[in-house]
Amino acid sequence: MPETRFLIALGSNQRHVRHGSPRKVISAALTTLDQKGLNIIKFSATLLSRPVGPSNRTYANAAAIIETGLAPGDLLTLLKSIESDFGDRRGQPWSRRVLDLDIILWSEGPYAGDNPPLTIPHAMMRERAFVLRPAAEIAPKWRDPVSGLTITQMAAILASHKG
Repeated sequence: MPETRFLIALGSNQRHVRHGSPRKVISAALTTLDQKGLNIIKFSATLLSRPVGPSNRTYANAAAIIETGLAPGDLLTLLKSIESDFGDRRGQPWSRRVLDLDIILWSEGPYAGDNPPLTIPHAMMRERAFVLRPAAEIAPKWRDPVSGLTITQMAAILASHKG
């Protein structure tokens, strides 16, 4: 498969025994993505955000544009393997985790696959400021293939609805 670009969201809300704070986990994750052969084109600053769901822990969040010859399903498998290398998820969805890596957008447009289950664009991205804010920093004009809106436009709409 020819090289294509993906927008990846990175998140952490739990210390790692070797890497340290969630902010440092994000930095270590970017290094790992590079070591695994993913070409990091650009990455955002890491921001702190309030949790979604039952967690009380503050999250560190960032976004990265990567380039790879991997197909979307193969990239997802690699990302889940990296997450696992950083530490198992415990408990319910949206609970504490050392590392969360999500595929948000793909330069080739929408994607849906069953093995592994994956839908691009990410189903929840339009509702998550902690995804859109860092993404807007590095890919402001990247368009959601479903709505046609840019990331900057989606972030502005979300911010206007939040207050």
